[in-house]
Amino acid sequence: MKKLLSARMRFFILTITAFLNLNSFAAPVLDTSIAPMLKTVTPAVVNIKAQIKVTDINALRELQKQRGPSGDNSQPVSGIYVSIASGVIIDAKQGYIVTNAHVINDAQSIMVTLSDGRHFKAKVIGIDKPSDVALLQIKAKNLTAVPISDSNLVKAGDFVAAIGNPFGLSQTVTSGIVSAIGRNTLGIENYENFIQTDAPINPGNSGGALINMQGQLIGINTAILAPNQGNVGIGFAIPANMANSVVNQLIKYGSVKRGLLGIGAQDITPDLASAFDIGTTSGAAVTQILPGSPAEQGGLLVGDIITSIDGSPIKNASDVVNTIGFLRVDSKIKINVLRQNKAITVSVTLSDPKKRLEAIEHLDPFFYGVGLKNFSQLSPIHGDVNGVLVVSVEEDSKSWEGDLRPGDVITSVNQQKIKNIDELKTAIAKRISSCLLMCFEEQALSS
Repeated sequence: MKKLLSARMRFFILTITAFLNLNSFAAPVLDTSIAPMLKTVTPAVVNIKAQIKVTDINALRELQKQRGPSGDNSQPVSGIYVSIASGVIIDAKQGYIVTNAHVINDAQSIMVTLSDGRHFKAKVIGIDKPSDVALLQIKAKNLTAVPISDSNLVKAGDFVAAIGNPFGLSQTVTSGIVSAIGRNTLGIENYENFIQTDAPINPGNSGGALINMQGQLIGINTAILAPNQGNVGIGFAIPANMANSVVNQLIKYGSVKRGLLGIGAQDITPDLASAFDIGTTSGAAVTQILPGSPAEQGGLLVGDIITSIDGSPIKNASDVVNTIGFLRVDSKIKINVLRQNKAITVSVTLSDPKKRLEAIEHLDPFFYGVGLKNFSQLSPIHGDVNGVLVVSVEEDSKSWEGDLRPGDVITSVNQQKIKNIDELKTAIAKRISSCLLMCFEEQALSS
């Protein structure tokens, strides 16, 4: 009986020991919370309140409609619209805050609220509408800046968190993954290379931070695809590298002065790749060279396939636009191309696009900024009308200042009837010659 009891005791002890040993090999419980990481990042995300004066009553109503559930659309329409959004501190020492241009454009005053509740009036360092990036500055101590990551390393499937001020709810964090990278041709901005994410982004998140799981900034939240003014899991952020490129120019110059290359380009389709006898669809085919442009002067030709610009790989035509779009006037760049399946390098110095426009305007001052089309119509009031239809007029052109508007039909010049564009040009040329002759005669008489 004692031996049996002793054997049972030994079995019980061995069982407990084995159980304890098994537990010692069990996987440790993982901490899945991102709270420790957020604790170091959220102080760098600020709330922005900008007072914007709106003179267009229809534009003001549209802005108020876009406020969503947080807006009180029953209030009387006034000339001041309050833009509530987000920003990210990128330099604690200098007090630099990056946000979206559409958040503060035309703002009369901008107030920044930190995560600790402090309020500061912000100064606008620079705004770049084409990229939708703006830089603010506040004078404050004990600020926290978020470290900036190389957004070229971002991949679809990476876990991310969005921090901002949706609907005025300060310091809100949502999470998700990177759904796609390199989103372009969305028609949101002039320069697009968006990071797409399913981390919920709503009105008020604009200008806020998209961060990776290391607490680094990878993008500035900018836009959402929202058919019903609500989040459907499709948000877009400006890559940190793109935003940083703009910010550096805003700090140094106060503006982004983009250089002109002077080409038209298109993606390499499988059919084009076959026609060019290349084994890849990566790159951009040059389809147009502007006369007198840096591209022409540098030796680029129609049919060249651009593979890289200053070491940055070119996958498609949008890459060309985005790469050139963030290079400053007078930048000297090297463009690698395939020409008849041979790799060559072309050196180009980007020019000032405004100077080119000024030169074009000087050569053709009457038609600069005006789109024209031959017009012929039988009108029940005016009878058989033949002339030139004004299709478009740029608002900063001399024609606009002279009260020429889209929809006008030009039927005569100085009481001389014209029926088409050729006759219009001839009549204007005669007018110019007549004016020059009068000027010469006046100078001769005065001398």
